[in-house]
Amino acid sequence: QANLVIMKKELADKFHQFCLKNSQPCPLLSVLEPGQYEPQQLASGSDVRTDLPKYRVYREGKLIEEVSDITNIFESDMVSFFIGCSFSFESLLLKENIRIKNVDEKKNVAMYKTNIDCQSCEPFSTKMVVSMRPIKNSQLERVAQLTSNMPQAHGPPIHIGDPSEIGISDISKVDFGDSISISDDETPVFWACGVTSSLAAISPQSGTVITHSPGYMFVTDVLDSDGKKLFDSVNQPKTI
Repeated sequence: QANLVIMKKELADKFHQFCLKNSQPCPLLSVLEPGQYEPQQLASGSDVRTDLPKYRVYREGKLIEEVSDITNIFESDMVSFFIGCSFSFESLLLKENIRIKNVDEKKNVAMYKTNIDCQSCEPFSTKMVVSMRPIKNSQLERVAQLTSNMPQAHGPPIHIGDPSEIGISDISKVDFGDSISISDDETPVFWACGVTSSLAAISPQSGTVITHSPGYMFVTDVLDSDGKKLFDSVNQPKTI
């Protein structure tokens, strides 16, 4: 699965640099040419304008609307960025008999703004957003090992344990997604989250920016096992 950010070409190079500087919260999977709307490398025959369940439209940094189709908004000079998502490592954890509480509870993952600064690339800067999954205490080390091998899905945890250490004062109050219960034999584990890219992109200087709505991702045809190869090929300097 992938997060989505679409913006005008004039700022796309700067945003690309921002993603390269912050590859853990913003692991690039694909960057389309201006005006292109079919991400052939991710899903041949798909259409970035219609194939997400819900989009958010921002202008000058303000949320204008949420829509299910951006065909009438998408312009010929817009560049689409696809950014990895931690949902992509959940199947691997489940295969290892590691419980995923948001899956069990049929909820979206819990997401929070933190006090962790991303590296800025003006006009793009933001605090890092993280996702949280409660993990059994006996499985913490294994979870860190497994996810460290998936940089395309944010890699290893950013933080394990006390949420206040990364600026989260009340873990029951999410900034995005749904609150997830934490049992006595579980520890909250935090991964960098692709919503970081959306918050960075909606600078007042960015003009019109389109993103996925949190939790409403672009589903690719790329297998999880092929994701790292894709990440390695895309996360290189380039001019858009």
